[in-house]
Amino acid sequence: MMTLPPQHLIAANVAVALSEDIGDCDWTAQLIPATQSSVARIVLRENALICGQAWFNEVFRQVDSSVAITWKVKEGEYVNADTILCELEGNTRALLTGERSALNFLQTLSAVATVTRQYADVVAGTAAVVHDTRKTIPGLRRAQKYAVTVGGGANQRVGLYDGILIKENHILAAGSIANALATARDIAPAHVTIQVEVENLDELDQALKAGATSVLLDNMSLVDMRHAVERAEGKAVLEASGGVDLDTLRAIAETGVERISIGKLTKDIRAIDLSMRLI
Repeated sequence: MMTLPPQHLIAANVAVALSEDIGDCDWTAQLIPATQSSVARIVLRENALICGQAWFNEVFRQVDSSVAITWKVKEGEYVNADTILCELEGNTRALLTGERSALNFLQTLSAVATVTRQYADVVAGTAAVVHDTRKTIPGLRRAQKYAVTVGGGANQRVGLYDGILIKENHILAAGSIANALATARDIAPAHVTIQVEVENLDELDQALKAGATSVLLDNMSLVDMRHAVERAEGKAVLEASGGVDLDTLRAIAETGVERISIGKLTKDIRAIDLSMRLI
């Protein structure tokens, strides 16, 4: 499970968000007297699993560190609509300037966690674990992958630097699955995982013969996935990928694969509905 990203990465995410939103000045906030203070509430408008409090907090730390935030719910808690998530107290200009960036992080990461929880619940009771992919919002890779784990999923490789995934084009360039796998073993440090993608049972046999210990089954039918599980005999971890949604997920999990990777967890999300109101 990915833990909360380091503070410097969270701070960097927030700095970029504030820079693109505020630029040189928040002119609208200048309508408010500079010394005015207010109390605000963040209200949830739909059921959701809450994620992203660290980014939310960091927004106001960078805008005005004197803003006090009191959370009413915990990170990773599933909350019903109309719940007050937190209260903020501080300079009114600061509250209004930070509002959109803070909500953007909280809405987006809560959406990832909430969707992941839906998928994880579907495979409950099987041997399969839901995994994410590299199909993430640019600049928010670590944040979204953290949100996946909050929702009960697991991370595939984080990036190109921590895992080798030998795909069709790599195999064609290397000449064969065996050649690609042998080269991967020669070059990969101990912490770098190695996985081979196959599109049919013949390629699976080639991968297993070459000693693959992790195989991604790309867009295979349910029948072929079951055969793949039988042929692997536990010698390799099998991961299903392609064409996975809530309607197909359970049947895929019941084939016996151990991992199911789903791009929808991070790329097809709809932000959770939140709002901030001064009181």
